[in-house]
Amino acid sequence: MPPTNSVHSLKEIDAEKHEMVPIEVARGQNEHISAVDADFLAGFTNEQRRRVLRKVDWRLVPMLLILYLISFIDRANIGNANIEGLLPSLNMSGTQYNIALAIFFVPYTLAEIPSNMILDKFNRPSVFMGTIVFVWGVIVMCTGFVTGFAGLCVTRVFLGLFEAGFFPGAILIISKWYLPHESQTRIAIFFTASALAGAFSGLLAYGIVRMDGVAGYEGWRWIFILEGLASAIAGLACFWLLIDTPARSTSWLSADEIRYLELRQVAIGRFKPAGHKEKHFDMRVFLTVLKDWKIYLLIIAFWSNVTPNYGLKFTMPQIMKNMGYSSANAQLLTIPAYTVGAISAYSFSVLSDRLKWRMPTIVVPQMAVVIAYAILFAKAADIKNNIGACYFAVCLACFGLYPIGPGVQAWNMNNLAGPSKRAMGIGFMTGVGNMGGITGSFIFIEKEAPKYPSGFGSSLAFAAAGIVACFTLEFLLWKINGKNAKLSEEEVRDKYSDEELDRMGDKSPLFRYTL
Repeated sequence: MPPTNSVHSLKEIDAEKHEMVPIEVARGQNEHISAVDADFLAGFTNEQRRRVLRKVDWRLVPMLLILYLISFIDRANIGNANIEGLLPSLNMSGTQYNIALAIFFVPYTLAEIPSNMILDKFNRPSVFMGTIVFVWGVIVMCTGFVTGFAGLCVTRVFLGLFEAGFFPGAILIISKWYLPHESQTRIAIFFTASALAGAFSGLLAYGIVRMDGVAGYEGWRWIFILEGLASAIAGLACFWLLIDTPARSTSWLSADEIRYLELRQVAIGRFKPAGHKEKHFDMRVFLTVLKDWKIYLLIIAFWSNVTPNYGLKFTMPQIMKNMGYSSANAQLLTIPAYTVGAISAYSFSVLSDRLKWRMPTIVVPQMAVVIAYAILFAKAADIKNNIGACYFAVCLACFGLYPIGPGVQAWNMNNLAGPSKRAMGIGFMTGVGNMGGITGSFIFIEKEAPKYPSGFGSSLAFAAAGIVACFTLEFLLWKINGKNAKLSEEEVRDKYSDEELDRMGDKSPLFRYTL
């Protein structure tokens, strides 16, 4: 079984209960916590662990799922509005539409690292998250009142700016509540919202456009107005419904449960003990993020999801229309494909957490994406006579695309040591990775319909590159783990002080990378 990661101390896995138990805790000592705290952790029963995690699951994960669902609907509903008359209404060309799609990602990618650094300063993440959700909801509502290309671009820029903080912020919040081997399933549950958003977006658009002419507004405008209003209300609800930290959860967690959730993070070196002060911005840590080759391989793997995914999400309703269906039926036909993606994302992530092995549950979906786009590349030119094959390929693409994101995010998070590097590393990988959305906005060219050789061909190439990146990362991490395993913990501690090991972070010889 591939090893899981550890910081400054070796770990053993209780495979039956999926519980990470520091060896030093079992012995009653640990360099990160006192002997009393170590004894407390060792005495916390498996039933108590399961009970407290269930509490956290029910309070945190559904809220993140709903918010991520909203965020994806709000950034992608422009694709639904497009086939309902947005372009002729605003006198826009296909190229201008592509620009409006792409411009969202410029502030979205640039703001992700600073937004995570800001969030990390908040004692109440709910305040930060609630504020950005409320503001972007108002911006989406304003999109329903734009009168031209310039106005649409302005709203898309501000939407990208305020949505930037949500996804990396959600990953960071999960990392503060869960241990590494518990993370991917939770990430996947709310990540399925990106697939469900496509299904809901089509269903909502199908119903909302029936309001065409109400108050003098076209149906596509009501898509933005009503969905933006729902987002603003959800943002206000965050102030009361989104949980913050264990220490601020006394109304639903017992004192022992709070102590357990906090101490187990400190015990494995993910967070510093109470009273430790981190720099607001540590240039040394930031430079280690910029020089971390692992993150760049994961960015390539992330692009194998982001570029094809956004390209497909913005274009899928039009692909369905190309098959000969009406706009209304095209909206509905997107629902099964996205549902397949949601089920796939959750299933692969549960498997990954059980195996405690990230690479296979990323590469297998990537292979499905390659096959899907190969079919579309070969058959879409005559799509009306190949409806079955092309619709199957769209569903297969969704099957492959949606597990990649949570897998890559969990793999990245598991292999970043220390709270500062984790916050910056998550933001950096997500930010640069989401630049693939800019590419995805341009690969489907209107004049190439229905064949879309640039769109389907580029998507296939990005997926293939992601496979190469994952195999490369797996091999290199395996070699490093093997090299470090030759050194005993005593030999390492004789050579390095605890302070030196702490500064080395995930480059410590005692760190075991998740494969």
